[in-house]
Amino acid sequence: MAGVSFSFNNFKPLVDLNIGIAKRLDENRAESFTLLFCDFSTISKELIASSLSALLRTSDSILHYENYYFFVMPYTDRYGCKIVKQMIDDLFMTSIPSTEVCYPVNGENTIELFDSLYVETKKIKNIHLECLYIALTK
Repeated sequence: MAGVSFSFNNFKPLVDLNIGIAKRLDENRAESFTLLFCDFSTISKELIASSLSALLRTSDSILHYENYYFFVMPYTDRYGCKIVKQMIDDLFMTSIPSTEVCYPVNGENTIELFDSLYVETKKIKNIHLECLYIALTK
């Protein structure tokens, strides 16, 4: 197991790619992939770097903007995402602030997914993810 890290500039194209794959392969329109946001402000960068990639699958993508980490997890529904989130909390021995959105339930395209993630994170965690809108312009 090893999640793959990408530059934050690749966030939009990576989500676009996952949407394209889901449209091609997922005829029943189930939750095809999940975007998980985690705020690692309280965790050292060295510990994050050495721990996260080993926790995730090789099909999972890791992107980060400062202390904010985003995970694109193909073929992972909300339930599976909650299991991954619990593994992250266990790994760092603390509750990491997080939110998740699923395609297509929370959005049919990248803009809708980013909007949903922004709104959920602001509502639940009072964190403003303006960086998502930066990613849309890259």
